[in-house]
Formats: sequence, structure tokens, C-alpha cells
Amino acid sequence: MPTSYDIPEVLDRREGPYGEVVLRRHGELLQIIANGCFLMDTSDGRSERMLVDAALDALEDRPAPHVLIGGLGVGFSLAHAAANPRWGRITVVEREPAIVDWHRTGPLSALSAEALADPRTNILETDLVGFVNETCATFDVLCLDIDNGPGWTVTEGNGGLYARAGLTSCARVLKPGGVLAVWSAKPSAEFEGSLANAGFQQVRTEEIPVARGVPDVVHLAVRPG
Repeated sequence: MPTSYDIPEVLDRREGPYGEVVLRRHGELLQIIANGCFLMDTSDGRSERMLVDAALDALEDRPAPHVLIGGLGVGFSLAHAAANPRWGRITVVEREPAIVDWHRTGPLSALSAEALADPRTNILETDLVGFVNETCATFDVLCLDIDNGPGWTVTEGNGGLYARAGLTSCARVLKPGGVLAVWSAKPSAEFEGSLANAGFQQVRTEEIPVARGVPDVVHLAVRPG
């Protein structure tokens, strides 16, 4: 018989603009579920922190770079970026109002309150795909973590981000020499080829070991200039 500890407790369930989003507690962990698909939890955060660090390491030395983080999630990437004084500005795009609320006034605030209070931080409640297609802003770094990978998207509309047109939009909002970093639950040689075909240079993949199975990865690429 499972104990109450083994059964996730639903803390909040909402119908968002792209379907159902759920915040659960499973033991000591908080979990985000979208349309029945597990997105992430608070168990580790190594790969989310590496997403930010690998992008910064790949960036040419420039003062106070501006990073765009695509996807607030459980807040690991934001909190890690805000802990580094080298970043000049930190913009986070999150399309689910519920997730933003869980960070501002809910259980996830324990992870992100300090980062949200940082004057460098700006949270935009909008869809990342539309944002990179339409914005006039430019950034030194794009750190994207809105799906389980280029081939495993949370919603069908996200797929275009990883095709040539979407990657061209990412390049457009990057400053010359800027870095695109994309988190994925598994490596993708096909996506590496897509990055190269879209005109990115220094394309490579860095692995993050996990306890079991295929390593998480960060795909990295640099806009020429």
C-alpha cells in the first residue's frame, strides 16, 4: 500500500492559456506538470544552473551582459543568474501566469524571492516564441528551457522555435557574438545541424550527468559577428 508520502499532493491546478498547469508536492519536492506532462521539479537544478554558466562561459568578455531566460520553471536558472554579479540585466519570459504567481506569492517563492527582488530582474508574462519573433530588444545571451528538448515540446506551437525560422529569430535578437543555449533532456545531432544551417557558429553540446539514463544536455551556439 502506498503511503501518503508516496502520493503527490496537488497544491494548485489551473487552466492556463495553453492548457492545464499543476503544482504538486511530492515529499519534499515541488513539481510542475503541464497538460499531464512532467516538466520539472526542485530535486536538483544542476542542469538549469549549467545552462546559465555554459552560456556565460561561451560569451566573449563584455561588460554587464543582458541574458534572456526562456521559461521561469521552478526558478533555478533565474536564481543562479541573479547570484552572479557579472550579469547586467536578467529578463525572464514565462507564458503561464500560474507559474509566475507560484513564484511571487506561492510555494516556489522560497527559491526565487531574492532573485525576483533583484533590480536587474524583469519578468515578462508572454509566449517566448511570439516574443523572439516580434521584439525589437536585443540580448547578449538567450537561455532557453521551455520544453523537454527540441524534439519533445510541451505544446505543438513550440516546435517552430527549433526550426530554421525560429532559430533565425533567435539570432536576430542576439547581439553579434551573442550566445544561444538550449536545454534538452537528451542530445540531438539533428538540432546541432539545424543550428549550423541557421548560421550559428561554434555549435557544440555539453552533457550534464544524471543518476540514471541519458544525460541532460545544453546545446550551445554563437551568432557570428
